Amino acid sequence: MEIIFLLIVVSLVLLGLIAWGFLWAVSAGQFEDLEAQGRAILMDEDEPPP
Repeated sequence: MEIIFLLIVVSLVLLGLIAWGFLWAVSAGQFEDLEAQGRAILMDEDEPPP
């Protein structure tokens, strides 16, 4: 029965870490423009490589 309490505490700590990481990513602008990098792959470069 004690292992249940330990697992509950561990799962709540992990949930808190995941929520903190998600909120940090949102505030850092990681989800601002999700399509720009996908479009950048398809664009041709006008200048030749050196």
